[in-house]
Parts: sequence; C-alpha cells; structure tokens
Amino acid sequence: MDPRRLYAEKLASADEAVRLISSDSDMAMGMAVAEPPAILAALARRAEAGTLHDLRVWYLLSQSHAGSTILRRDLLGAIRPRCIFMSGVERKLIAADPTAAALIDFVPCAFSGSPRLLRDELALDACVLTVSPMDEDGYFSFGVANDYTSVAAHCARTVIVEVNPAMPRVACSTPLHVSQVSAVVENAVPLLAFGEQAAAPEDEAIAAHIAALVDDGACLQMGIGNLPAAVCSRIGNRADLGIHTELLTPPLAALAQSGAVTNRRKATHPGRSVYAFAMGDAPFYRWMDGNAQLYSLPVDVVNDPAEIGRNEHVVSVNATIQVDLQGACNSEFMGGRQHSAAGGQLDFVRGAAASKRGVSVIACRSTAKGGTLSRIVPRLDGPVTTPRNDVHWIVTEHGAANLRGKSLHERAELLIGLADPKFRDELAKAL
Repeated sequence: MDPRRLYAEKLASADEAVRLISSDSDMAMGMAVAEPPAILAALARRAEAGTLHDLRVWYLLSQSHAGSTILRRDLLGAIRPRCIFMSGVERKLIAADPTAAALIDFVPCAFSGSPRLLRDELALDACVLTVSPMDEDGYFSFGVANDYTSVAAHCARTVIVEVNPAMPRVACSTPLHVSQVSAVVENAVPLLAFGEQAAAPEDEAIAAHIAALVDDGACLQMGIGNLPAAVCSRIGNRADLGIHTELLTPPLAALAQSGAVTNRRKATHPGRSVYAFAMGDAPFYRWMDGNAQLYSLPVDVVNDPAEIGRNEHVVSVNATIQVDLQGACNSEFMGGRQHSAAGGQLDFVRGAAASKRGVSVIACRSTAKGGTLSRIVPRLDGPVTTPRNDVHWIVTEHGAANLRGKSLHERAELLIGLADPKFRDELAKAL
C-alpha cells in the first residue's frame, strides 16, 4: 500500500491515539529528547480521568515532558514508573515528597542491557516516541534516540509515534516503517534543548590531565556536562579523531565541524560518527539533520565492549561520585539514595580495555559539598559501578593516576595523592 495512504489512515489526535494503550500493561517511552510531549500529556489526561491505571512505564533519563505529565506526583500509582536511570525529574519528586520514592521502581540494568530487557524479558505492550517526518518510502528516523527506543518500537505490540519536523533525520540500521505503526500523532514543537555551563576551575584542571592522554587518531566516547566539553575544547588540534559514543553532544559536533574528526582510522563504520542517543540545542539538531557522517545504532550495539574494542586508541571519559582506596567507583548512589544509574560506564571501561592503546578515564572533583566531603574514600557509600579490576585511569584536579598493574597499597598511595590535601592524612590512617 502507498505509504502516504497508510500514514493518512493512521493519523489521529493524541487523545484518540492513546486509547490504544491499555491499563495493567507495559509501555516503553522514548528516551530523553525522544519523549513525545503530546502523547504523554494525553496519557496524563487519561490517568487523571481514571480511565488508565497500573500503566508500567519503562524508560531511562526522563526529561521535562514526562516530568510535567505522566511522572507528576498526583499520578504516581495510576502510572507506575519502571526507571532504569534516575534523572533530575525523579530526584526532585523525591526531594519534594519522600513518600514518592516508594512509587518509583528503580530497575538496576546496564544501559546496554535495556534493549534485551525490553525485547526478551517483557511482553512489551506499547511504545510511544518522537520520530522525524516520514520519507518517501514510508520510513521514520529515530533521530536523536536510537538507544533502547528503536528496539522497543520494533518489538512492542502497539506503537504510537509523534511526528515532529524538528527531529533530525539520521541514518540508522533499522528505521521504522509506517506499516509497523499503530497510530501517528503530529506535533510541531521545538525539541528539548540542553546547553553547557562554563567549566569550574577544577573541571578545567581535570580536562587538562585528560587531554594529555588523547593522541591523533583517538576514538572518543564522552559523556555530558562541563568536563567533557572542557576536554573537547583542548583537543581540537588533534588529527583524524573518531567518534564512537553512547551520547553525541555539541562539543563532539564542534570537533567534527572543525575537521579534527574524520573517523578515517576507525575499524567500525569508518567515515562515520556512531552514537546511541544525542542531546544538545537547536543548531546541533540542525547539524545532525541529513548529516551523512552520522550513524545511529541501538545501545546494545554501540555499548558492546567487543564492538568498542575493535577501534584502536579508544579514549573513554566518564564521571564518578566516589572512588575507594582500592580503585572501585560508585558512580550512581549518593546521599543514601539512588542518584542516577550504572548507565554505560562499565561497557566503555571494558571496551577501552579491549582496544589497542585504549584509555579509560574515570574523573571527579576531589571534594563535594563545598569542599566538606572527600570523593576519595576508604569505602564506598553505594554499589560498585566500575570494579577495581577494570579501572584504568582516575583523574581529579590534583592529577592523574594509572591504576593498571598496581598493588592495593600502590593504588591507595596514588589515590591519596589525588585527594584534596586536607583529607590526605585522614585517608592515610585508613590504610
């Protein structure tokens, strides 16, 4: 059938479309910038009216669209969050009302494991997401959110897409055809935008240490925030950089626009920057649109350590909350609560380890809470996100330490040297 005719037949208002979603069911939600605002608002109206209950929503990294609709405090119960990565949305909910914590079900799972969880462990009833406009052959692009979103869209029984002309069209391995969609909702609104703040002096010092580890031809994975942006700003003079990253951001785009990124030396998808999801601002999304040098893949492919390790000189940069004196890192638990999640940190630590001349960096400022707490600690306050066996480089503003091949005593001495000076004597006594 003509794709345009199929599209017209499936076109519906958001309120009409969400009638396809049943109570007591499992639904995946597009990740981050792929949250569909009109669809989520319509689901919230159903929950308010009492016609939708026990909807288990599976997702990572919720943003303001979900926070203002289905993740409102008054709807928790009718909506049952099954959260795989906590964001500021959940943290604010719990801070405002601690009883909300009992209504948000955190599900421990590596980011790379989320597609398998949704595809193989659940009978996923529905998926809602934002996509780019349909092309002439009837395909929608996942744009900024391939990650687990594409896998959920291909395996859910009911798929409702929110078509937004602001969503960039990016090549991917498994685009979504209109014949696979249950309903189409059109909504032309700006995509969520995220900017970088100026880096603090500590972050600038950390970035300088990390940049010294990046040589020509490095294949980069960077997270979000001030620190990765500061690192990127220091390596614009490198040649033939590559990008194979969980998250694509404007600082990485700036490297590509400057000519520093060619992806020429990559073994996987040479000539293309590979990512699982993207977050940035309007100019960044316009740069992504139709960019033949970009390729998006599901996160179980992007974050597969074996796939990462096929590229030479992978440089993986991630942040942590605490490092103990043996080198283990807690990157997800703070203040007695789940703060974020494991994400893809360990995937890229192990991927860099599998890479010839690979470098994995886990970085943090040496202190927290205005300098009153040390992030280098005798024992972690939460789970081990990256085990001591896997850690390579630890970096703070006070220096960089390669822990590979070091004994426990040697590690402790190196890590104490990365701590703030006022905590070093206390840490030494803990040996």
